[in-house]
Amino acid sequence: MAAQNFDLVILGGGPGGYVAALRAAQLKLSVALVEREHLGGICLNWGCIPTKALLRTAELLANIQHAEQFGITVGPVGFDIEKIVKRSRQVSAQLTRGVGFLLKKSKVAVFDGHGRLDGPRGVVVEKDGKTVATLAAKNVILATGARARALPGLEPDGKLVWTYKEAMVPTAMPKSLLVVGSGAIGIEFASFYRALGAEVTVVEVLPRILPVEDEDISAFAQKQFVKRGINILTGATVKSLVKRADGVTAKIESAGRASEVSVERAIMAVGITGNVENIGLESTKAKAERGHVAVNEWAETAEPGLYAIGDLAGPPWLAHKASHEGVIAVERIAGVKGLQPLDARRIPGCTFCQPQIASVGLTEAAAKAQGREVRVGRFPFIGNGKAIALGEAEGLVKTIFDARTGELLGAHMAGAEVTELIQGYAIAMALESTEAELMHAVFPHPTLSETMHESVLDAYGRALHI
Repeated sequence: MAAQNFDLVILGGGPGGYVAALRAAQLKLSVALVEREHLGGICLNWGCIPTKALLRTAELLANIQHAEQFGITVGPVGFDIEKIVKRSRQVSAQLTRGVGFLLKKSKVAVFDGHGRLDGPRGVVVEKDGKTVATLAAKNVILATGARARALPGLEPDGKLVWTYKEAMVPTAMPKSLLVVGSGAIGIEFASFYRALGAEVTVVEVLPRILPVEDEDISAFAQKQFVKRGINILTGATVKSLVKRADGVTAKIESAGRASEVSVERAIMAVGITGNVENIGLESTKAKAERGHVAVNEWAETAEPGLYAIGDLAGPPWLAHKASHEGVIAVERIAGVKGLQPLDARRIPGCTFCQPQIASVGLTEAAAKAQGREVRVGRFPFIGNGKAIALGEAEGLVKTIFDARTGELLGAHMAGAEVTELIQGYAIAMALESTEAELMHAVFPHPTLSETMHESVLDAYGRALHI
């Protein structure tokens, strides 16, 4: 089979791969994109987007249940899990079709199949065990993503023990649920199922939930989750999962004590590992390390002309990080002038639970660990008129500054719509703003964004509304 030649071949059509393809097309490169399952990858099909559709349902249900506080009389409230799941899948399908349209519009050649490197410049595309295309390119970007990590003895079976995929498409609503892991994925599912009435227990091996977040935010969030009736066990390890005909019994060890929790279903949310297998890395100089491909600040591997982006290239495992890396890699290939490498400290992270969690930059502990003297500001939502009017007065904004230079080192938030607000701090960090610029910025009233301003003011003893 004669090889088809391109300037760039991309393996993987997720938010890293398809965005890289679109940017390459803008730069007049000839591009081929190889995708074995669904355009949009995990994000659009089994991650970011469909979970947000589910969580929107949970949010609406919670609001309806509290309608009386707003003077609205509502009759008995129920839900149809089949319709909830159907809408989530429809949202996903709509966006996947949209990605296909954009790629076609940009004249990107899309190949349906599994791509595998055949040396540093060749790619073999296989479908149903047969070779369907042979590609050659000056440059290749690996964007094969990641999959759920499994722990020995706690492997999901898709029936009683779920990964995120099964958790998104339940055929029936479980009355009780165990979530193993309290990162973003675990907490979002805990929040969703609790909102729909399930008894939820979260087990976290580390001393606190949401362990990558600032300690104050983790503590605040845990209090809110407990108020909602979520049972949280920290510093605890699931030693085994004993399956029954209608559920699972988890044997848990915490502080030397053993206990058991019996539930209908369990969700394993203990992280992800990159899809480094069966992509032909061994035919190149690129190296796989602890489940991801080693790259430099330009997403370049040890093999010239071979790049790796997104989850495959390691943490943070975020769709927007993958997209940005894809753009950087393509612009590096195209010789765009004035490029800047990705600064992971400035990548915001969001967890769409109730309350929402969002952060960017260093935590207070991380800043101090670097030897920095810091100034810290905090502002509660209870001091914000818009939050009270919304009935969302439980929230917290925390900002961290370098005491010597005024540099904004980090911002951490919990509360209503903070996943939308965090970009304000992300932009401020990208512009290298100090407290002076942020203090003098005029924030609109009445908005939740005023909490951001007040937190900055509080770091310098100037908060007005607390």
